[in-house]
Amino acid sequence: MNPKYLEIDNVYYSTLLIINYSREQNDLILKDIIDTNININISMFYEKQNTYKVIKDLTYHIGNVGVDLQNYSESRQDIDLAAFTYNDAKYIRKEIQLNNEDLYYIYIYLNLFSQNKKDLEYILNKVEGILQSKGMQTRRAYFRQEQAFRSCLPVFHNNKDIKNVTRRNILTSGLLSTYPFISSSIYDENGIFIGSNMNNNSLVFIDKYDNNKYKNANMCIFGTSGAGKSYYTKLLILRYRLLGIEQYVIDPEREYTNLCKNLEGTLLKIGPNSDTHINIFDIREESLEENQNGYLASKINKLLGFFNLIFGNINEEEKSIIEEKLIETYNLKGITFDDESLYKEIDKNKINIKRQFKQTMDMPILQDFYNVLSKDKNADKLRIKLIPFIKGSLSFFNNHTNIELNNKIIVGDIYELGEDNLKYGMYVFTELFWDKIKKNRSIKKSIYLDEIWRLIGVTSNKDVAGFIYKIFKTIRKYGGSAVAITQDISDLFSLDDGVYGRSILNNSSVKNFFSLEEENLNILQKYENISDREKIEIKSLKRGEALMIVGDDHIVTRIESADFENDIIVGGKID
Repeated sequence: MNPKYLEIDNVYYSTLLIINYSREQNDLILKDIIDTNININISMFYEKQNTYKVIKDLTYHIGNVGVDLQNYSESRQDIDLAAFTYNDAKYIRKEIQLNNEDLYYIYIYLNLFSQNKKDLEYILNKVEGILQSKGMQTRRAYFRQEQAFRSCLPVFHNNKDIKNVTRRNILTSGLLSTYPFISSSIYDENGIFIGSNMNNNSLVFIDKYDNNKYKNANMCIFGTSGAGKSYYTKLLILRYRLLGIEQYVIDPEREYTNLCKNLEGTLLKIGPNSDTHINIFDIREESLEENQNGYLASKINKLLGFFNLIFGNINEEEKSIIEEKLIETYNLKGITFDDESLYKEIDKNKINIKRQFKQTMDMPILQDFYNVLSKDKNADKLRIKLIPFIKGSLSFFNNHTNIELNNKIIVGDIYELGEDNLKYGMYVFTELFWDKIKKNRSIKKSIYLDEIWRLIGVTSNKDVAGFIYKIFKTIRKYGGSAVAITQDISDLFSLDDGVYGRSILNNSSVKNFFSLEEENLNILQKYENISDREKIEIKSLKRGEALMIVGDDHIVTRIESADFENDIIVGGKID
């Protein structure tokens, strides 16, 4: 028999006894232990004392020590010790009599176990170090391992052989510091599996659509290249696909092509080598909700954002010219501010008249707008900037929409646009997907905005950034979720002193921070409530690990997937 541990079924057990505590505890004393992934059983016993007897004994003690203090003259240490216990006794009596506190005896035992003796010694030393840093003194239960083990079993037995060593008194208010149910974990009943909590190995399930728990279903996914954010995003798309949720992805880096094909989604490309087109001038019936009015006015506001990207920061005079010419362009197609002008009769007879919302072929295209601008010399500057979109390298924007979009997964591939032109494709797809999101409030859906900084950063403008902010602010009422993805934190907060980037963060209930560089971390810490310790954790995260802020919970999570999911996403390789 070894006095240092017990061996039961090839598992080694050893118990630590907490024998003393610091006088002041401002935190939960066991939090750092519970949040580890150490194999440990914790047993706590509380014994409430008789209030009448406690006050009587304290009063007797105070009287005796008070007399002794008057007679002490030999040792300064004796005087200090007596004064110390005297003041403690007076404090405890005051709390019991005036603040209705109760006095308890408390006993705490920590039973650690491992299948390896060296590992057991390692975790014993680790736990002792953690407890000492919290102001607690411990003693190993040598020659009392069996009694301590029995006291840690769920049989409500506190062995008398170890009680006298560990007994300490505590008031009712002090019991709060021993509250044990503080392990950070997220387990939403209808959530999808994300991974495991790296501190305690608990499983993480998140249901971002739970309106009772979260203020919205929006997410942020930030991380450096290669940190695992793209893999995580693809994993979310795959798992939400199994739940039948509609998902729309803007893909500037051509990262989602294989996933789209494997999930039988619709891949929509915009570029010089693509034969699919989206007409920026399309007015869709779902762009307004039922009982709302103003199709053309709403569309003109969106087009002003798009042309702001092309023309740069336009002044008020130029803005007025653009709006005037847009109205004229739509009028040429018989579309006015009267919403009835958006409907046409498709089966007219004396008995029945069917009305149908106008289709893409009934809408103007960029060429029509260019022609209208050509008639006004004051618009020459604007017309010239449109030439690449009419006759040049970007003329694929000058077409009617030629694809049906009735799939639950649609990926908008804008990779071929090149670095300088990605923002145009992102805006076109964002507007298209936003209209589809508003179509049916009862259906859950998500829109993924990869490299979102291009739309709300310094290379964008207030009209476009305001449109993106509106999506994040209002998408909840349509049953939707907006997901912001980026590796460029500095660019995200570069427009208008970061007001739009901050709005995206504030309107996201789930935030995922993968590994980030020091510069980006410093910027993020200005806008997000992360501690210095969490800042260090984010910087040291490995690939596939993230600090998740879900509501009020902050959890370091390891993203996990099954082998078949790996094969569907990237063929077994985490990017």
